[in-house]
Amino acid sequence: MTRVTSGDRPVLATPRRFPEGVEVVVEWPHRYLRGTGTDERTVICVLIHGPKFDLPPLREALRRPAAYIGAMGSRRTHAGRTERLIGAGLTERELSRLRSPVGLDPGARTPEEVAVSVAAEIVVLRWGGTGVPLTTTEGAVHPPPPAP
Repeated sequence: MTRVTSGDRPVLATPRRFPEGVEVVVEWPHRYLRGTGTDERTVICVLIHGPKFDLPPLREALRRPAAYIGAMGSRRTHAGRTERLIGAGLTERELSRLRSPVGLDPGARTPEEVAVSVAAEIVVLRWGGTGVPLTTTEGAVHPPPPAP
């Protein structure tokens, strides 16, 4: 299930702006996370900019179970964010779960292309892929999934 949250600009969090089937929630993301269960299949992406907006949900996300926690931003933004998260008491172990800058590098320019790069990174991490072009690899293109 996809959820969109917005605490400071509810005018942007309207169902008409998102595809059918997306649940739109108007709430500060960190407050929403506190009341939401997560598990080893949960994907959390923080796609907002600025410490006022990205630090609270990241503090909450990095202290709970999740398969993937990513944050948008440049390397410089990530470095500053990391310093602030350490200052907020997060451990190196907690911070090691954060994927930032988010996504793989396909040379994305549009929001849709960035979304594909993030989805690709999630799939790579889930199944242990390499993210390298299949034309440069050998063996089965789609190996059998790992045994449960």
